[in-house]
Amino acid sequence: MFSFLKSKKTMANYLKNIKSNNILTIRLSEPVNCLLDFTYNFKWQSNFDENHEIMPNSNISYKKLVEFIKNPENIIVIEGNVGKRFCSSLGADLMYFGGSGNITDVGTVVINGNIDTRCGISMVSGIIYQNKKYRIKEPMGNILEIESDIKDYRKYVSITDFLKNGNSKGYKLLKPNKLISENLIISDNILRDTIGARLDEDYIITVEGNVDLSTGILMKKGKVIVNGDAGKNTGAVLRGGTVIINGKTADFTGSDMKDGNILIKEDAGKYLAAKAKNGHIYSKTGSSIPPFKKCPLNEFDKKLLKSNGFSDLKNYSKFSK
Repeated sequence: MFSFLKSKKTMANYLKNIKSNNILTIRLSEPVNCLLDFTYNFKWQSNFDENHEIMPNSNISYKKLVEFIKNPENIIVIEGNVGKRFCSSLGADLMYFGGSGNITDVGTVVINGNIDTRCGISMVSGIIYQNKKYRIKEPMGNILEIESDIKDYRKYVSITDFLKNGNSKGYKLLKPNKLISENLIISDNILRDTIGARLDEDYIITVEGNVDLSTGILMKKGKVIVNGDAGKNTGAVLRGGTVIINGKTADFTGSDMKDGNILIKEDAGKYLAAKAKNGHIYSKTGSSIPPFKKCPLNEFDKKLLKSNGFSDLKNYSKFSK
């Protein structure tokens, strides 16, 4: 009762209760890209050196930061502005580096500075506290601002983590976003990438407005509905579940798709299903990469489209193997 009157703790009080060996503080003289990026800027494509120091003579490498935050009890405090791809894939136990491919608990990041674009792309666990004096640039990643428990700091968590664990962790949404049963409705007009990344339970994410890159990436279960347009790589590496775009998508929809369905109300762009193994893409227009090809709808396809609000089915095709 009267919990709303309870004053929030300060950041100083929060950190005071943490053991010193569980806190790592770094001070940046200029913005640095790919800090706490669990993919190390897609190392398999970029040859990024994770053992390189984040700044000359800092004695702190990109890898040291990632390994430190893997302990859920640890906190990294950053003084200064950070660059692009901050906290990318935070909490993902990546198979490329010998991991399970699953989601793992990680620690907390505190930043007293600005954050550049694509913060939290494909992020699946952890917390980011940002001092309210500073800003975060769009597009953001798979993150959501929730009610903060620390005075003068915004609190961001993964959309995936909010759905899977938000109730048990006491996460509370900020308006205008809302949760109705199993459906998270995002209507804050913030442009995001990778919404629903690695979702593996039957939740629904509904976005009122446009999205950017890789919506539904690596999803196994669940549904993402976008009432707007989507950027490139929609449904990339989709492993199950359904992505619905009630608008159009840019190119490379369904790239590396393994399974699942992508439904697009308008044009799906070019290079559909590049390197895809399985799954189906439905749209009015688009051009695919072999062995995926345009096919007529069967009765199952028609039922699927109708059940998700599609009409004029004679105008739609399926792209499949």
